[in-house]
Amino acid sequence: MRRHPRRGEAGREVTRTTGTPAPRGAAVGRGIGIGLMYGLWKPRVLGAWRVPASGPVILAVNHSHNIDGPMLMGTAPRPVHFLIKKEAFVGPLDPFLRGIGQLKVDRTTADRTAITHAFGVLENGGVLGIFPEGTRGEGDFASLRAGLAYFAVRSGAPIVPVAVLGSTERRGRLISVLPPLRSRVDVVFGDAFDAGDGSGRRTRKALDEATVRIQGRLTAHLDEARRFTGRRVRLE
Repeated sequence: MRRHPRRGEAGREVTRTTGTPAPRGAAVGRGIGIGLMYGLWKPRVLGAWRVPASGPVILAVNHSHNIDGPMLMGTAPRPVHFLIKKEAFVGPLDPFLRGIGQLKVDRTTADRTAITHAFGVLENGGVLGIFPEGTRGEGDFASLRAGLAYFAVRSGAPIVPVAVLGSTERRGRLISVLPPLRSRVDVVFGDAFDAGDGSGRRTRKALDEATVRIQGRLTAHLDEARRFTGRRVRLE
């Protein structure tokens, strides 16, 4: 039986799992993201109404450019806590990312601290952002890690697929590693779905089967988003 997301054993009130970032930080991050993303580029947001207005949810995002995460933070209808590789938490970025509610994860091992904090976000009814491919690549969901299925099946939180398109089509003239300033980037949200099969199983086989189902849903959403927006496969 699933516990109430804001109550512990015997109905005791709890605030959040120890170390879990406060929602206020992610809200600040969203405000910064809105200012930067809409100030530097021209995001076109489609289907944002598909994100549940409240309660835990996981946003599964394709990842082909470094701005994909900040772009989603600035365009999602709710504040997002992203799982971000620990290598990004260097110098002044470390306290900044922590301050805006982002989660540091060591991708080389089973990072129990990151896992606990991610579940804490969901238990508190928050939004967890995940790049299911694990690293930046073609952004086509061709190779999914099991982490997304693990969080979705164990928490019961619905997954909303998100396609960020246009961030890699052209290079900027002033800063070649970024898309051209004031260019359009499409952010397309899909329908929320449950990763489990309804049996409640959490075995390795169940997670493997869930990963296959998730990959099918994410790939189908990406294909539909490309057709709808007229975007093609990533250009070099």
